[in-house]
Amino acid sequence: MAVQWSGLSPEILLALDRGAGVRLGAQLQEALRSAIRSGRLQSGERLPSSRKLAADLGVSRGLVQGSYEQLASEGYLTATGGGTTRVAPGVRRSAATQAPVGPPAGGGIDFAPGRPDLRTFPMRDWLWACGEAARTASRQDIGYGAGAGSPRLRAVLASYAQRVRAASTSAEDIVVCGGFTQGVALTLRVLKQRGTSTVAVEDPGHAEMTAHVRRAGLDPVPVNVDADGLVVDQLRGTRATAVILTPAHQTPTGVVLAPARRQELLRWADERDAVMIEDDYDSEFRYDRRPVGALQGLAPDRVVLIGSVSKSLGPGLRLGWVLAPPRLARAIADEKYHSDHGSPGLDQLALARLIESGRYDAHLRRMRRAYAAKRVALTEALGQHAPHLRLTGLDAGFHAVATLPDGADEEAITTAAARRGIVLHGMGRYRVHGANGPPAIVFGFGDLNTLAITAGIAGVADLLAKGQRRTG
Repeated sequence: MAVQWSGLSPEILLALDRGAGVRLGAQLQEALRSAIRSGRLQSGERLPSSRKLAADLGVSRGLVQGSYEQLASEGYLTATGGGTTRVAPGVRRSAATQAPVGPPAGGGIDFAPGRPDLRTFPMRDWLWACGEAARTASRQDIGYGAGAGSPRLRAVLASYAQRVRAASTSAEDIVVCGGFTQGVALTLRVLKQRGTSTVAVEDPGHAEMTAHVRRAGLDPVPVNVDADGLVVDQLRGTRATAVILTPAHQTPTGVVLAPARRQELLRWADERDAVMIEDDYDSEFRYDRRPVGALQGLAPDRVVLIGSVSKSLGPGLRLGWVLAPPRLARAIADEKYHSDHGSPGLDQLALARLIESGRYDAHLRRMRRAYAAKRVALTEALGQHAPHLRLTGLDAGFHAVATLPDGADEEAITTAAARRGIVLHGMGRYRVHGANGPPAIVFGFGDLNTLAITAGIAGVADLLAKGQRRTG
């Protein structure tokens, strides 16, 4: 059990070498890692405040705060109430500096795609925003609102979408919803009322997309995805008059819809008088390339863009938005009102205040750094243990695809890994026709710290190296 220091900020002896040619931030992070691994700093032990440690080391407070945030993203530290930073529970003590090579005691490692890091939810900022919402709310805000949602939030979202996603919209064209699932359900209902019978979906694609289409009483038709995104030539051969796609970072391959394909898609939509439903699920998190503007900005009269805070904040907030062409926006708002009389008013105001204040953008910047560190951990671990695998889809989001050798048995690998407490997700579960297509593993890293990522890859290294060839 760690000593619980009280009173003044505890002291810790750390040394930085300004002549070493290594950034001071990197030195501080490594010094803290070594102190934790060696047991000098024990699980649960409190660290000095960022202000105190900065003064002791003669560096900026921002450098210390950035180092604390980096180690928190790696699983070494955790922030608690009152701004206190402590050593995270469960970090293994070792005289060596390498990460553990097996699953952590007491639980498995799940490389599930699509899961954000909920441990870093900005609770203090959200509580502040909720307080601001409660303090300024009117009677109308607390009562039954319009189906389209809070006028204030819609105005904020319109400005945000224009600024960050290069969208072309106004508050009148936005409907606040309970996340992507509700947003797409409302949109599909309206399209069915207006004569749509067949909807194209990406293959491989979101595992539940065909189910969404069927629940709306429509027929899903799969369309292949290649290195340039949705294959529009194949789309032309279907009867679809609507398509659901992820053009900025395709689920799960990670490819970006190529500019030429975008133009082909727009021509198809004009020819068919069709609607494109754009799932804008993780566009906030890009790394090596400049952000890709929303498809909606190219054809606001043809595209319904659906976004949410499920990946940026947390799915439990149940807040999303539909940016729709004016000819559809009113009908979608009516469907929303008849469905549940609108999303929670105070939560909408809180989200509006969070975005307006700049705290939402600051949180996204912190999360980009955190996810970037996890991304590096995944690439380095796979580079060490399975260098023969081709890794793609890393430009954005928090999952990547490792393509297995021809003939590898994807299912055998995932089954063997599960016996070791490591959950891997094969590409087959994202394909409409299951195992058809090259074998691959989709590695999600959003909800894992870097220690777990490294340990998980090491724990299945032999399975990935062998390739678990199909038999029979």
